[in-house]
Amino acid sequence: MESNDYFGYAQLIIRRPVKEVFNAFTDPAVTTKFWFTHGSDVLAHGKKVIWKWEMYNLEVPVNVLEMIPLKKILIEWGAGEQASKALFLFEERGRDRTFVNVKSYGFKDQGDELIEKIRDTTGGFNLVLAAAKAWLEHGVELKVVEDKG
Repeated sequence: MESNDYFGYAQLIIRRPVKEVFNAFTDPAVTTKFWFTHGSDVLAHGKKVIWKWEMYNLEVPVNVLEMIPLKKILIEWGAGEQASKALFLFEERGRDRTFVNVKSYGFKDQGDELIEKIRDTTGGFNLVLAAAKAWLEHGVELKVVEDKG
């Protein structure tokens, strides 16, 4: 198996309408409440943006490969050997419930480095989803991404 056959995975129900949850992951004015500290623009199919985590002095290029409104976002993020993909799926589960599923894959690492990358992205995306849930359901900024480091 190649490293592309391995992936990190996170999923969670957020008790808000799918339109609101999808928007939270595409509009940096909302995403900065639970994930990164700055986004250069709203996500859209074919668009290239920059996400920043100022607390880590980290800047990451993001290329939106595919977007189906209210259903799917596929990005490639990072550069060179650090580039990988993240797939976000949004499924409406009733009027005010959205099931969010995130899969990160396409790692170029091997062996122990690959295992560490999978652990890191799985844990990271679980924190992001929990923080998104807290923000969208209760208006609470958990700062778990910031405090992880």
